[in-house]
Parts: sequence; C-alpha cells; structure tokens
Amino acid sequence: MEEIIHENKVFEKISFTAQEIRSREFLRCTFKGCDFSGSNFSYNHFSDCVFEYCNISLLKLVGTSLCNVVFRECKLLGVNFSDSEDFLFSVRFEGGVLDFSTFANKKMPKTHFLNVSMKSVDFTRANLQGSLFENTNLEEAVFSKTVLKDCNLLTAFNYTIDPESNPMAKARFSLYGVAGLLEKYRISIE
Repeated sequence: MEEIIHENKVFEKISFTAQEIRSREFLRCTFKGCDFSGSNFSYNHFSDCVFEYCNISLLKLVGTSLCNVVFRECKLLGVNFSDSEDFLFSVRFEGGVLDFSTFANKKMPKTHFLNVSMKSVDFTRANLQGSLFENTNLEEAVFSKTVLKDCNLLTAFNYTIDPESNPMAKARFSLYGVAGLLEKYRISIE
C-alpha cells in the first residue's frame, strides 16, 4: 500500500494492525479478510470501496473521506466515524459488528444498517433521515437530538428512543418496538 493512488485493486488477508496509512487514495478497491485493527487511516480517501470480513476495530479516521463505502460482515468495534470527513460521507453496513462506535454529529441520511449489531453506538445529533435499520440490534445505543425522520426501524430491536428529544416524523416502528419509545415514562406495556 505504498503507492499514493490505488485503483480497482483487491487487497486480501493483509494484516496491518496498529500501523499508519496516510494521504492515500483508494478508488473502487476491495478489501477481503484484512486486519486493520488499531491502525491510523487518517487523511485518506476511499471512494466506491468494499470491505468484506475485515477487522477494522479502533481504526482512526480523522479527516478521512468515505464516499460510497460498503462494510460487509466486518468487525468495527469502537470506530469514531465522527472524525471522518463530512463532505460526501456515504456508508452502508451489511452484517457485522459496530458496537461502541460513534456517529455523533454525522450527516448520513439514507444510510443502510442491515443485520448489524450496534450496541452502545452513539448517534448524538446525527442526521439519519430516511435511514434503514433492518434487523439491527440497537441495545444501549444513544439517540439524543438525532434526526430520525422517515427512518425505517420496523425490524430493529432493543432500542430506547425519546420521541420528545429526537425528531422522528414519519419514522416506522413495529408494535413490538413501541416499548422502546415509551421507556422514559416507566409504564408497563403487556
């Protein structure tokens, strides 16, 4: 990965833990089974890239551009996406674990979270308008002043969201999940 610009490349089973990659550009690249845990990917640009079965836990993304990036069955524990570049930020998560990650203050409308564990994820002041949370575990996830308008949480579960402090007009929830919207009132729904 010494080159500055990487186009249409496939990186397989690379172990690059606790390393630093800076000021690189990755265009239409695929990363399969790689371990980047604890690494520093600050000030890089990823466009139209796919990460599959990668360990990306505790990755640093300060100033990194993520434009149309897909994460499939990846382990992304404790990743601070809030530090990444806001311009053209577009990600998709299909399977995998995002526990303890943060998207605070991130503008990420229409993001897809499909079959993902998102325990203790921080969405404080994030804009998730029109996003899809399909079969997503949101146990202890933080929603505070989070824009959830038009979101689909029909199959999401274990969430606690205060409708009074999170704009959520036209958001969709299952009857099963309604209890997570009323938790602050300490009422019993049977």
